[in-house]
Amino acid sequence: MNELPSPKHRTPEDLRDRLALGVVKFLRFVADAFFARRYGHRAVVLETVAAVPGMVGGLLQHLRCLRRMTGDRGWIRTLLAEAENERMHLMTFIEIARPNLLERLLVLLVQGAFFNAFFLLYLVSPKTAHRIVGYFEEEAVVSYTQYLSEIDQGRHANVSAPQVAIDYWNLGPDARLRDVVLAVRADEAKHRDVNHGFADELTVQTVAAGGSRAALDRHAATGRRSPDAPFDGALRERDGR
Repeated sequence: MNELPSPKHRTPEDLRDRLALGVVKFLRFVADAFFARRYGHRAVVLETVAAVPGMVGGLLQHLRCLRRMTGDRGWIRTLLAEAENERMHLMTFIEIARPNLLERLLVLLVQGAFFNAFFLLYLVSPKTAHRIVGYFEEEAVVSYTQYLSEIDQGRHANVSAPQVAIDYWNLGPDARLRDVVLAVRADEAKHRDVNHGFADELTVQTVAAGGSRAALDRHAATGRRSPDAPFDGALRERDGR
């Protein structure tokens, strides 16, 4: 398995991108303050939230396609697969870091608030919603890289991988926590690229609809897809699938 997914950062281009990045950085600050170096417990809480955007996006894209009687170009399946993948991250880390009563209560509060906020945001600006998820996943890659460092330095026990993780990622029977974190980090890197790709495509669609030739040329020069090109980066939950 690849040890280091490429550390990509999507530079904000407009006000909505900067707003998305600012929101994510603020939430990162809150998570760091609350969990510190308790990475397993951080994963349990945050993965319950991370599974929300894919489900919300898939639902709203599904309804949009029904209203417009058009195809989805693979978006719905990709988003629902992302939600399922994040749920499996949760199922894995529950076996590693048992959430306490306070963390379970936090999950109820945070997930409820985040679901409603993200649902409304996706209705208003799907592009911003996907950009926020892309930046969330950038931070997830950073967090799991830090988790790996803690394991390598002996500050977190490199315990045996839970059976659910061995089955899901097709790991060896002697797999350890470090192998699990590598697999999860690779998943998060895929989610990062997919969601930034969706946000870029929605940007191009908006620019094309507005008739701004200069802006459309600027996006084309960066290698992003045209609004008529199919999105071919569908998420795969496991390598080789």
